[in-house]
Formats: sequence, C-alpha cells, structure tokens
Amino acid sequence: MSALLEVDKLEAAYGTSQVLFGVSFCVQPGDVATLLGRNGMGKTTTVRAILGLTPALTGSVRFCGERIDRYTPDRIARMGLALVPEGRQIFPNLSVRENLLAFAANRNACADPWTLESVFDLFPRLADRVRHMGNELSGGEQQMLAIGRALMTNPYLLILDEATEGLAPLVREDIWQCLHTLSARGQTILVIDKYVQRLIKLAHHHTILERGQVVWQGDSGQLAVEPGLWQRYIGV
Repeated sequence: MSALLEVDKLEAAYGTSQVLFGVSFCVQPGDVATLLGRNGMGKTTTVRAILGLTPALTGSVRFCGERIDRYTPDRIARMGLALVPEGRQIFPNLSVRENLLAFAANRNACADPWTLESVFDLFPRLADRVRHMGNELSGGEQQMLAIGRALMTNPYLLILDEATEGLAPLVREDIWQCLHTLSARGQTILVIDKYVQRLIKLAHHHTILERGQVVWQGDSGQLAVEPGLWQRYIGV
C-alpha cells in the first residue's frame, strides 16, 4: 500500500537556525500516526514544513503520491490536508455555525461527508452553543470547534498539534474519545501530543524526534515495552 504522506530527509530552518535534520517518516491510509518528543525538538516545525508554512531546505514531502514541498499552503490545504493548530485559532467574532461553515468542502469526495449535523453528533456541546461567538466558548469548546472545523473540509489527512494541551481532564477525555471515533471511521490522522499511554492505545505508528532528528520509529506494541524511551526522549 502506498503511503498517504511520505516525508523524506526533510530539513528546515528559521533564518540561519536549522531545526530539522533529515526527518523521514510515512503515514499510511487509515492509520493514526504520532510525532513525539519534548518541546522544541522540531515536531511543530515538521508539521509546518508539511503544510508549506515553513519552507523545506532539502528533502521532500509527498501527499497522495504527489510532491508538495514547493506548493503554497492554500494549494496543499485544497488537496485534503487539514490542521488543528496548537492554540486552536478559531475565529473569535464568528459564531460556532459560521466557524464550521467558513471552509466547508468535500475535499476527499467522500460519499458520506462531514456536515454540521454530523459534527454536532460528534460534539453535542457545540450544538448547544451554535449561536455563540468563538470568544464566548470555553477552551474545551474551542478545541472541539477547531476539530469540527477541520473535519468540515473532509480531509484525507487530519493533523492535530497538541489537541489536548491545557484542557480539563473531562474535556481531554472527550477529545480522546473523538479521536478513537475518527479512527474507527477510517480517518487518517497525524497527532502531536505528550500523553504516550493514550497514544499507544490510539495510534498505529510512532516517530520520536530529538533535536530535529528521528531517533526512534515503531508501532504501539514496540513503544509499550520500551518505557525507557519515554523517559529519555519524551519526559513522561
């Protein structure tokens, strides 16, 4: 099976400060994959380079078999990549409904696309707040809205950057349940998060970054029996 996303020997920098050094990994269709590592190790920069937000110095990024590392971010998004960014970045002066409809599209041409109704089924709390402005929502509700907004594009690949960061435990549990539901539906997902024990139960494949380099790759079974990796590279 061909990889949906293939990152090969990717290098990237901010000005004269190089951040990524030959990062390579793949995400297979229907899988949940993770990028793990402590803060500042290059996870978000990797995502930014995939999405064209930070130019790649060398290496390549292929999506659906097409090389995209020289494409503009809007072109990449239209191909069916959707990001739930760290910090949510919803529109504060638009209602829940308007936030969800702002970029609605069926980018993967699926027969059963995400709609307002199906997003509300996934997150009933948003249905209760449908007329509220983005800045009137709690942090957890904003995170649900950010995920729902990404799903409304019906992406081939959903990328979540620290989707559970700073949330109350009960709300965090709602997000994990959401991700399990999406995985069961066959949604391909790339997750950045620090809760390794939850990710082991959710994801199929893991990549650990240390100082902008891949230091370990493997499946959940391998990661589960190597807790020393958690201490060394993730700080759990």
